[in-house]
Amino acid sequence: MKQKLFTLVAALLLSAVVTAQEVKPWANGKLKVSDNQRFLQFENGKPFFWLGETAWLMPEHLNRDEVDFYLKNCHEAGFNMAQVQVLNDVPSYNIYGMPSHDRQGKLLTAQPYTYWDHLDYIVDIAAKNGIYIGMVPIWGGLVKDGKMNADQAKTYGTFLANRYKDRPNIIWIIGGDIQGDIKPEVWETLATTIKAADKNHLMTYHPRGRYTSAKWWSKASWIDFHTFQSGHRRYGQRMGNKDYPIPDNTEEDNWMYVDSTWAYKPIKPVLDDEPIYEDIPMGLHDASEPLWQACDVRRYAYWSVFAGSCGHTYGHNAIMQFYREGYIPSYHCDKPWTEALHAPGFHQMKHLKHLMLSFPYFERIPDQSIVLDNGTKYERLAATRGNDYLLVYNYTSRSMKVDLRKIAGDRKKVWWMNADTGTLTWLGEYDNKVLTFRPEKPVTGISDGVLIAIDASKQYLSKDQRQINTAAAAGPAVDRNE
Repeated sequence: MKQKLFTLVAALLLSAVVTAQEVKPWANGKLKVSDNQRFLQFENGKPFFWLGETAWLMPEHLNRDEVDFYLKNCHEAGFNMAQVQVLNDVPSYNIYGMPSHDRQGKLLTAQPYTYWDHLDYIVDIAAKNGIYIGMVPIWGGLVKDGKMNADQAKTYGTFLANRYKDRPNIIWIIGGDIQGDIKPEVWETLATTIKAADKNHLMTYHPRGRYTSAKWWSKASWIDFHTFQSGHRRYGQRMGNKDYPIPDNTEEDNWMYVDSTWAYKPIKPVLDDEPIYEDIPMGLHDASEPLWQACDVRRYAYWSVFAGSCGHTYGHNAIMQFYREGYIPSYHCDKPWTEALHAPGFHQMKHLKHLMLSFPYFERIPDQSIVLDNGTKYERLAATRGNDYLLVYNYTSRSMKVDLRKIAGDRKKVWWMNADTGTLTWLGEYDNKVLTFRPEKPVTGISDGVLIAIDASKQYLSKDQRQINTAAAAGPAVDRNE
Protein backbone atom coordinates (compact mmCIF):
# COMPACT_ATOMS: atom_id res chain seq x y z
CA MET A 1 0.00 0.00 0.00
CA LYS A 2 2.84 2.37 0.91
CA GLN A 3 4.57 1.56 -2.37
CA LYS A 4 1.38 2.30 -4.33
CA LEU A 5 0.93 5.57 -2.44
CA PHE A 6 4.55 6.54 -3.13
CA THR A 7 4.09 5.75 -6.82
CA LEU A 8 0.89 7.83 -6.95
CA VAL A 9 2.53 10.80 -5.23
CA ALA A 10 5.55 10.57 -7.54
CA ALA A 11 3.28 10.46 -10.58
CA LEU A 12 1.35 13.50 -9.37
CA LEU A 13 4.56 15.43 -8.74
CA LEU A 14 5.87 14.52 -12.17
CA SER A 15 2.56 15.58 -13.70
CA ALA A 16 2.77 18.90 -11.86
CA VAL A 17 6.30 19.49 -13.18
CA VAL A 18 5.28 18.67 -16.73
CA THR A 19 2.22 20.89 -16.45
CA ALA A 20 4.32 23.78 -15.14
CA GLN A 21 6.73 23.36 -18.01
CA GLU A 22 3.90 23.41 -20.51
CA VAL A 23 2.28 26.59 -19.18
CA LYS A 24 2.90 29.47 -21.57
CA PRO A 25 2.64 33.19 -20.83
CA TRP A 26 -0.50 33.59 -22.96
CA ALA A 27 -2.28 31.13 -20.67
CA ASN A 28 -2.90 34.33 -18.70
CA GLY A 29 -4.82 35.76 -21.67
CA LYS A 30 -3.92 38.29 -24.33
CA LEU A 31 -1.52 41.11 -23.71
CA LYS A 32 -2.96 44.55 -23.00
CA VAL A 33 -1.93 47.92 -21.62
CA SER A 34 -2.27 48.31 -17.85
CA ASP A 35 -4.93 50.60 -16.40
CA ASN A 36 -2.35 53.24 -15.45
CA GLN A 37 -1.09 53.26 -19.08
CA ARG A 38 2.55 52.62 -18.07
CA PHE A 39 2.97 48.86 -18.20
CA LEU A 40 1.95 45.76 -20.15
CA GLN A 41 -0.10 42.99 -18.60
CA PHE A 42 -2.16 39.93 -19.39
CA GLU A 43 -5.95 39.87 -19.47
CA ASN A 44 -6.06 38.19 -16.05
CA GLY A 45 -4.15 41.10 -14.51
CA LYS A 46 -0.72 39.54 -14.20
CA PRO A 47 2.21 41.71 -15.33
CA PHE A 48 4.24 41.16 -18.49
CA PHE A 49 7.80 42.40 -18.24
CA TRP A 50 9.15 42.57 -21.80
CA LEU A 51 12.65 41.08 -21.96
CA GLY A 52 13.56 41.14 -25.62
CA GLU A 53 16.33 39.57 -27.67
CA THR A 54 17.36 41.13 -30.99
CA ALA A 55 17.14 38.53 -33.76
CA TRP A 56 16.67 40.68 -36.86
CA LEU A 57 17.93 38.24 -39.50
CA MET A 58 16.62 34.95 -38.08
CA PRO A 59 14.17 34.37 -40.98
CA GLU A 60 16.95 34.81 -43.54
CA HIS A 61 20.00 33.23 -41.87
CA LEU A 62 18.90 30.27 -39.70
CA ASN A 63 17.73 26.82 -40.73
CA ARG A 64 15.16 24.86 -38.75
CA ASP A 65 17.64 23.14 -36.44
CA GLU A 66 19.34 26.44 -35.73
CA VAL A 67 16.00 28.11 -35.00
CA ASP A 68 15.33 25.37 -32.43
CA PHE A 69 18.77 25.79 -30.88
CA TYR A 70 18.65 29.57 -30.74
CA LEU A 71 15.15 29.91 -29.26
CA LYS A 72 15.84 27.20 -26.68
CA ASN A 73 18.88 29.24 -25.58
CA CYS A 74 16.74 32.38 -25.42
CA HIS A 75 14.22 30.63 -23.19
CA GLU A 76 16.94 29.34 -20.87
CA ALA A 77 18.43 32.84 -20.63
CA GLY A 78 15.06 34.26 -19.53
CA PHE A 79 14.00 36.10 -22.69
CA ASN A 80 10.28 36.21 -23.48
CA MET A 81 10.54 38.17 -26.74
CA ALA A 82 12.60 37.80 -29.94
CA GLN A 83 12.22 40.57 -32.49
CA VAL A 84 12.76 39.82 -36.15
CA GLN A 85 12.53 41.68 -39.42
CA VAL A 86 10.38 39.68 -41.78
CA LEU A 87 11.80 41.27 -44.93
CA ASN A 88 15.41 42.37 -45.25
CA ASP A 89 14.92 42.96 -48.97
CA VAL A 90 12.24 42.56 -51.62
CA PRO A 91 12.48 39.74 -52.33
CA SER A 92 14.15 38.25 -49.25
CA TYR A 93 15.69 34.79 -49.40
CA ASN A 94 15.95 32.32 -46.53
CA ILE A 95 18.76 29.85 -45.95
CA TYR A 96 16.97 27.30 -48.16
CA GLY A 97 17.07 29.71 -51.10
CA MET A 98 13.33 30.30 -51.00
CA PRO A 99 12.29 33.86 -51.98
CA SER A 100 9.52 35.84 -50.34
CA HIS A 101 8.32 37.35 -53.67
CA ASP A 102 8.56 36.62 -57.36
CA ARG A 103 10.19 39.02 -59.84
CA GLN A 104 6.95 40.96 -60.20
CA GLY A 105 6.76 41.53 -56.45
CA LYS A 106 3.98 38.99 -55.84
CA LEU A 107 4.11 37.00 -52.60
CA LEU A 108 5.18 33.39 -53.17
CA THR A 109 3.09 31.04 -51.04
CA ALA A 110 2.69 27.90 -53.17
CA GLN A 111 6.15 26.31 -53.05
CA PRO A 112 6.79 23.03 -51.18
CA TYR A 113 8.46 24.90 -48.28
CA THR A 114 8.07 28.59 -48.79
CA TYR A 115 9.74 31.58 -47.21
CA TRP A 116 6.51 32.04 -45.27
CA ASP A 117 6.40 28.42 -44.14
CA HIS A 118 9.82 28.98 -42.60
CA LEU A 119 8.55 32.09 -40.84
CA ASP A 120 5.62 30.01 -39.55
CA TYR A 121 8.14 27.53 -38.17
CA ILE A 122 9.99 30.31 -36.32
CA VAL A 123 6.75 31.56 -34.77
CA ASP A 124 5.76 28.04 -33.73
CA ILE A 125 9.12 27.18 -32.16
CA ALA A 126 9.09 30.49 -30.33
CA ALA A 127 5.65 29.59 -28.96
CA LYS A 128 6.97 26.19 -27.87
CA ASN A 129 9.56 28.07 -25.81
CA GLY A 130 7.11 30.59 -24.36
CA ILE A 131 8.54 33.42 -26.47
CA TYR A 132 6.72 36.19 -28.31
CA ILE A 133 7.85 37.19 -31.79
CA GLY A 134 8.17 40.94 -32.24
CA MET A 135 7.40 40.97 -35.94
CA VAL A 136 8.79 43.85 -38.02
CA PRO A 137 7.00 43.42 -41.38
CA ILE A 138 9.59 45.30 -43.47
CA TRP A 139 12.76 47.19 -42.61
CA GLY A 140 12.54 50.96 -42.83
CA GLY A 141 15.31 51.43 -45.38
CA LEU A 142 13.42 49.33 -47.92
CA VAL A 143 10.41 51.61 -47.69
CA LYS A 144 12.65 54.67 -47.91
CA ASP A 145 14.17 53.20 -51.11
CA GLY A 146 10.73 52.70 -52.66
CA LYS A 147 10.51 48.91 -52.38
CA MET A 148 7.02 49.10 -50.88
CA ASN A 149 4.36 51.74 -51.47
CA ALA A 150 1.05 52.26 -49.69
CA ASP A 151 -0.93 50.03 -52.07
CA GLN A 152 1.60 47.22 -51.67
CA ALA A 153 1.60 47.77 -47.90
CA LYS A 154 -2.16 47.20 -47.82
CA THR A 155 -1.86 43.91 -49.70
CA TYR A 156 1.10 42.79 -47.61
CA GLY A 157 -0.46 43.87 -44.31
CA THR A 158 -3.62 41.93 -45.11
CA PHE A 159 -1.55 38.83 -45.89
CA LEU A 160 0.49 39.04 -42.68
CA ALA A 161 -2.45 39.83 -40.41
CA ASN A 162 -4.56 36.96 -41.71
CA ARG A 163 -1.65 34.55 -41.48
CA TYR A 164 -0.71 35.36 -37.87
CA LYS A 165 -3.76 36.88 -36.17
CA ASP A 166 -4.62 33.59 -34.45
CA ARG A 167 -1.07 32.81 -33.29
CA PRO A 168 -0.85 33.56 -29.55
CA ASN A 169 2.71 34.92 -29.54
CA ILE A 170 2.80 37.88 -31.94
CA ILE A 171 3.52 41.55 -31.24
CA TRP A 172 3.61 43.84 -34.27
CA ILE A 173 6.51 46.29 -34.64
CA ILE A 174 5.92 48.76 -37.47
CA GLY A 175 8.84 50.75 -38.88
CA GLY A 176 12.38 49.52 -38.50
CA ASP A 177 15.11 52.06 -37.70
CA ILE A 178 13.39 54.90 -39.53
CA GLN A 179 11.73 58.23 -38.78
CA GLY A 180 7.97 58.19 -38.97
CA ASP A 181 7.85 61.16 -41.35
CA ILE A 182 9.66 59.21 -44.09
CA LYS A 183 6.93 57.67 -46.26
CA PRO A 184 4.37 58.02 -43.43
CA GLU A 185 1.57 56.90 -45.73
CA VAL A 186 3.21 53.47 -46.01
CA TRP A 187 3.57 53.04 -42.24
CA GLU A 188 0.04 54.29 -41.59
CA THR A 189 -1.41 51.95 -44.23
CA LEU A 190 0.59 48.95 -43.03
CA ALA A 191 -0.35 49.54 -39.39
CA THR A 192 -4.05 50.21 -39.91
CA THR A 193 -4.42 47.31 -42.33
CA ILE A 194 -2.92 44.85 -39.87
CA LYS A 195 -4.95 46.28 -37.00
CA ALA A 196 -8.17 46.05 -38.97
CA ALA A 197 -7.72 42.32 -39.48
CA ASP A 198 -5.93 41.43 -36.23
CA LYS A 199 -7.69 42.42 -33.00
CA ASN A 200 -5.62 40.03 -30.90
CA HIS A 201 -2.17 41.55 -30.74
CA LEU A 202 -0.43 44.70 -29.54
CA MET A 203 1.41 47.02 -31.92
CA THR A 204 4.27 49.53 -31.64
CA TYR A 205 6.80 51.33 -33.85
CA HIS A 206 10.60 51.00 -33.99
CA PRO A 207 12.15 54.43 -34.71
CA ARG A 208 15.50 55.73 -35.87
CA GLY A 209 18.34 56.06 -33.36
CA ARG A 210 17.89 58.78 -30.69
CA TYR A 211 14.18 59.10 -31.46
CA THR A 212 10.97 57.98 -29.79
CA SER A 213 7.98 56.67 -31.72
CA ALA A 214 5.81 59.20 -29.89
CA LYS A 215 7.32 62.01 -31.97
CA TRP A 216 5.17 60.96 -34.94
CA TRP A 217 2.59 58.52 -33.64
CA SER A 218 1.45 59.81 -30.23
CA LYS A 219 -2.10 60.30 -31.52
CA ALA A 220 -2.21 57.28 -33.82
CA SER A 221 -5.12 54.96 -33.05
CA TRP A 222 -3.13 51.86 -33.93
CA ILE A 223 -0.15 52.25 -31.58
CA ASP A 224 -0.58 50.55 -28.18
CA PHE A 225 2.79 51.39 -26.65
CA HIS A 226 5.89 53.34 -27.64
CA THR A 227 9.51 52.40 -28.13
CA PHE A 228 12.65 54.45 -28.48
CA GLN A 229 16.05 53.63 -29.91
CA SER A 230 18.75 55.07 -27.66
CA GLY A 231 21.30 53.89 -30.21
CA HIS A 232 24.95 52.97 -30.17
CA ARG A 233 26.92 56.18 -29.61
CA ARG A 234 28.95 57.07 -26.55
CA TYR A 235 29.00 60.43 -24.80
CA GLY A 236 30.16 63.17 -27.19
CA GLN A 237 30.04 60.93 -30.28
CA ARG A 238 27.91 63.22 -32.41
CA MET A 239 29.42 62.02 -35.72
CA GLY A 240 28.33 65.01 -37.80
CA ASN A 241 24.57 64.53 -37.66
CA LYS A 242 23.05 67.89 -38.65
CA ASP A 243 19.61 66.97 -37.32
CA TYR A 244 20.77 65.64 -33.97
CA PRO A 245 17.55 65.28 -31.95
CA ILE A 246 19.10 65.28 -28.46
CA PRO A 247 21.47 67.59 -26.55
CA ASP A 248 25.19 66.98 -27.03
CA ASN A 249 26.88 64.71 -24.49
CA THR A 250 23.67 62.91 -23.54
CA GLU A 251 24.12 60.04 -26.01
CA GLU A 252 24.30 57.35 -23.32
CA ASP A 253 21.54 58.79 -21.13
CA ASN A 254 18.84 56.44 -22.39
CA TRP A 255 16.76 57.07 -19.25
CA MET A 256 15.85 60.53 -20.58
CA TYR A 257 13.76 59.03 -23.41
CA VAL A 258 11.16 57.75 -20.98
CA ASP A 259 10.26 61.23 -19.74
CA SER A 260 10.54 62.71 -23.23
CA THR A 261 8.11 60.07 -24.52
CA TRP A 262 5.66 60.66 -21.67
CA ALA A 263 5.74 64.36 -22.52
CA TYR A 264 3.52 63.38 -25.46
CA LYS A 265 -0.11 62.67 -24.69
CA PRO A 266 -1.81 60.38 -24.15
CA ILE A 267 0.72 58.52 -22.00
CA LYS A 268 1.50 54.99 -23.15
CA PRO A 269 3.95 52.32 -21.97
CA VAL A 270 7.46 52.74 -23.38
CA LEU A 271 10.73 50.80 -23.60
CA ASP A 272 14.18 50.96 -25.19
CA ASP A 273 13.81 48.66 -28.19
CA GLU A 274 17.34 49.18 -29.50
CA PRO A 275 20.04 50.23 -27.05
CA ILE A 276 23.73 49.55 -27.50
CA TYR A 277 24.61 46.00 -28.53
CA GLU A 278 27.17 43.92 -26.72
CA ASP A 279 30.41 43.53 -28.75
CA ILE A 280 29.62 46.27 -31.27
CA PRO A 281 31.95 49.27 -31.83
CA MET A 282 30.92 52.48 -30.13
CA GLY A 283 29.24 54.46 -32.89
CA LEU A 284 28.98 51.31 -35.08
CA HIS A 285 31.15 52.23 -38.03
CA ASP A 286 34.77 52.54 -36.87
CA ALA A 287 36.54 49.25 -36.12
CA SER A 288 39.17 51.08 -34.06
CA GLU A 289 36.58 52.19 -31.52
CA PRO A 290 36.15 50.23 -28.25
CA LEU A 291 33.42 47.61 -28.12
CA TRP A 292 30.41 47.94 -25.84
CA GLN A 293 30.72 45.45 -22.97
CA ALA A 294 28.31 43.49 -20.78
CA CYS A 295 28.49 46.12 -18.02
CA ASP A 296 27.37 48.73 -20.55
CA VAL A 297 24.32 46.77 -21.69
CA ARG A 298 23.40 46.16 -18.04
CA ARG A 299 23.65 49.89 -17.32
CA TYR A 300 21.34 50.76 -20.22
CA ALA A 301 18.81 48.16 -19.07
CA TYR A 302 18.64 49.29 -15.45
CA TRP A 303 18.71 53.00 -16.30
CA SER A 304 15.79 52.64 -18.69
CA VAL A 305 13.63 50.37 -16.55
CA PHE A 306 14.21 52.34 -13.36
CA ALA A 307 13.15 55.46 -15.28
CA GLY A 308 9.79 53.78 -15.90
CA SER A 309 10.15 51.53 -18.97
CA CYS A 310 7.85 48.50 -19.16
CA GLY A 311 10.71 46.23 -20.21
CA HIS A 312 13.92 46.21 -22.20
CA THR A 313 15.49 44.73 -25.32
CA TYR A 314 19.02 43.30 -25.35
CA GLY A 315 21.16 42.90 -28.45
CA HIS A 316 24.47 41.33 -29.45
CA ASN A 317 26.37 42.29 -32.60
CA ALA A 318 26.82 38.69 -33.77
CA ILE A 319 23.37 37.40 -32.81
CA MET A 320 21.32 40.23 -34.29
CA GLN A 321 22.77 39.43 -37.74
CA PHE A 322 23.42 35.70 -37.06
CA TYR A 323 26.92 36.06 -38.44
CA ARG A 324 29.03 33.05 -39.31
CA GLU A 325 31.71 32.22 -41.84
CA GLY A 326 30.37 32.68 -45.36
CA TYR A 327 28.28 35.76 -44.57
CA ILE A 328 29.49 39.31 -45.07
CA PRO A 329 29.70 40.79 -41.57
CA SER A 330 28.16 44.10 -40.61
CA TYR A 331 29.63 46.47 -38.03
CA HIS A 332 33.01 44.69 -37.96
CA CYS A 333 31.62 41.52 -36.42
CA ASP A 334 34.18 38.71 -36.22
CA LYS A 335 32.44 36.27 -33.86
CA PRO A 336 29.99 33.51 -34.89
CA TRP A 337 26.54 33.86 -33.40
CA THR A 338 26.73 30.48 -31.68
CA GLU A 339 29.75 31.68 -29.70
CA ALA A 340 27.93 34.90 -28.82
CA LEU A 341 25.25 32.86 -27.03
CA HIS A 342 27.84 32.54 -24.25
CA ALA A 343 28.34 36.32 -23.98
CA PRO A 344 27.89 37.46 -20.37
CA GLY A 345 25.30 40.13 -21.18
CA PHE A 346 23.06 37.57 -22.87
CA HIS A 347 22.72 35.72 -19.56
CA GLN A 348 22.57 38.71 -17.21
CA MET A 349 19.39 40.39 -18.45
CA LYS A 350 17.18 37.87 -16.63
CA HIS A 351 18.27 39.25 -13.24
CA LEU A 352 16.54 42.53 -14.06
CA LYS A 353 13.32 40.75 -15.03
CA HIS A 354 13.37 38.65 -11.86
CA LEU A 355 13.98 41.76 -9.77
CA MET A 356 11.04 43.63 -11.26
CA LEU A 357 8.69 40.68 -10.77
CA SER A 358 9.72 40.21 -7.13
CA PHE A 359 7.73 43.23 -5.90
CA PRO A 360 4.27 44.78 -6.39
CA TYR A 361 4.47 45.65 -10.04
CA PHE A 362 1.94 48.22 -11.21
CA GLU A 363 2.49 50.70 -8.38
CA ARG A 364 6.18 51.17 -9.26
CA ILE A 365 7.25 54.69 -10.25
CA PRO A 366 10.61 56.38 -10.97
CA ASP A 367 11.63 58.60 -8.06
CA GLN A 368 15.00 60.35 -8.17
CA SER A 369 14.22 62.17 -4.91
CA ILE A 370 15.20 58.94 -3.14
CA VAL A 371 18.85 59.78 -3.86
CA LEU A 372 20.59 62.77 -2.31
CA ASP A 373 23.79 64.26 -3.79
CA ASN A 374 23.35 62.46 -7.09
CA GLY A 375 25.92 62.49 -9.88
CA THR A 376 25.84 62.73 -13.67
CA LYS A 377 26.71 60.38 -16.51
CA TYR A 378 28.22 57.16 -15.10
CA GLU A 379 27.98 58.50 -11.54
CA ARG A 380 24.20 58.93 -11.79
CA LEU A 381 22.20 56.74 -9.44
CA ALA A 382 18.85 55.59 -10.87
CA ALA A 383 16.01 55.15 -8.37
CA THR A 384 12.54 53.60 -8.52
CA ARG A 385 10.04 52.55 -5.87
CA GLY A 386 6.69 51.15 -4.96
CA ASN A 387 4.72 51.94 -1.82
CA ASP A 388 6.89 49.80 0.45
CA TYR A 389 10.08 49.04 -1.50
CA LEU A 390 12.76 51.06 -3.26
CA LEU A 391 15.56 50.17 -5.67
CA VAL A 392 18.67 52.21 -6.52
CA TYR A 393 20.97 51.18 -9.38
CA ASN A 394 24.63 52.08 -8.88
CA TYR A 395 26.96 51.62 -11.87
CA THR A 396 30.27 52.72 -10.32
CA SER A 397 29.94 51.38 -6.75
CA ARG A 398 30.04 54.98 -5.52
CA SER A 399 28.90 56.02 -2.07
CA MET A 400 25.17 56.76 -2.08
CA LYS A 401 22.95 58.71 0.30
CA VAL A 402 19.46 57.21 0.25
CA ASP A 403 16.27 58.50 1.86
CA LEU A 404 14.57 55.43 3.32
CA ARG A 405 11.60 57.59 4.38
CA LYS A 406 10.32 57.63 0.79
CA ILE A 407 8.54 54.31 1.35
CA ALA A 408 6.26 52.97 4.08
CA GLY A 409 7.57 51.27 7.21
CA ASP A 410 9.20 52.27 10.49
CA ARG A 411 12.15 49.96 9.82
CA LYS A 412 13.76 48.91 6.53
CA LYS A 413 15.43 45.65 5.51
CA VAL A 414 18.25 46.26 3.03
CA TRP A 415 20.10 44.09 0.51
CA TRP A 416 22.64 44.60 -2.27
CA MET A 417 22.03 42.74 -5.56
CA ASN A 418 24.97 42.15 -7.88
CA ALA A 419 23.74 43.01 -11.39
CA ASP A 420 26.28 40.64 -12.93
CA THR A 421 25.17 37.51 -11.07
CA GLY A 422 21.84 38.36 -9.44
CA THR A 423 23.26 37.34 -6.06
CA LEU A 424 21.91 39.02 -2.92
CA THR A 425 23.91 40.22 0.07
CA TRP A 426 22.04 40.99 3.29
CA LEU A 427 23.10 44.39 4.61
CA GLY A 428 20.91 44.60 7.68
CA GLU A 429 17.83 46.27 9.14
CA TYR A 430 17.86 50.04 9.58
CA ASP A 431 15.91 52.92 11.09
CA ASN A 432 13.68 54.96 8.84
CA LYS A 433 16.00 57.85 7.90
CA VAL A 434 18.57 59.08 5.38
CA LEU A 435 21.53 56.70 5.35
CA THR A 436 24.74 56.42 3.37
CA PHE A 437 25.63 53.08 1.81
CA ARG A 438 29.07 52.27 0.39
CA PRO A 439 29.16 49.24 -1.94
CA GLU A 440 32.45 47.39 -2.02
CA LYS A 441 34.48 48.66 -4.99
CA PRO A 442 36.32 46.16 -7.16
CA VAL A 443 40.07 46.52 -7.65
CA THR A 444 39.49 46.66 -11.41
CA GLY A 445 36.48 46.73 -13.67
CA ILE A 446 32.82 47.39 -12.95
CA SER A 447 30.76 45.85 -10.16
CA ASP A 448 27.36 47.45 -10.63
CA GLY A 449 24.34 46.54 -8.62
CA VAL A 450 21.09 47.51 -6.95
CA LEU A 451 20.44 48.64 -3.40
CA ILE A 452 17.13 47.11 -2.28
CA ALA A 453 15.24 48.49 0.71
CA ILE A 454 11.90 47.07 1.88
CA ASP A 455 9.46 47.83 4.67
CA ALA A 456 10.65 45.45 7.40
CA SER A 457 7.13 44.08 7.85
CA LYS A 458 7.04 42.79 4.26
CA GLN A 459 8.29 39.41 3.10
CA TYR A 460 9.17 40.02 -0.54
CA LEU A 461 12.69 38.73 0.15
CA SER A 462 14.14 36.73 3.04
CA LYS A 463 17.28 37.55 4.99
CA ASP A 464 18.92 34.28 4.04
CA GLN A 465 18.00 34.53 0.34
CA ARG A 466 21.14 34.47 -1.81
CA GLN A 467 19.66 34.88 -5.28
CA ILE A 468 16.95 37.13 -6.66
CA ASN A 469 13.82 35.00 -7.03
CA THR A 470 13.68 33.11 -10.34
CA ALA A 471 10.23 31.57 -9.85
CA ALA A 472 8.63 34.06 -12.23
CA ALA A 473 10.74 32.74 -15.10
CA ALA A 474 9.29 29.25 -14.85
CA GLY A 475 5.73 30.21 -15.64
CA PRO A 476 3.23 33.06 -15.75
CA ALA A 477 4.47 36.16 -13.99
CA VAL A 478 2.88 36.63 -10.58
CA ASP A 479 2.04 40.09 -9.30
CA ARG A 480 2.48 40.22 -5.54
CA ASN A 481 0.21 43.22 -5.40
CA GLU A 482 -2.89 41.03 -5.55
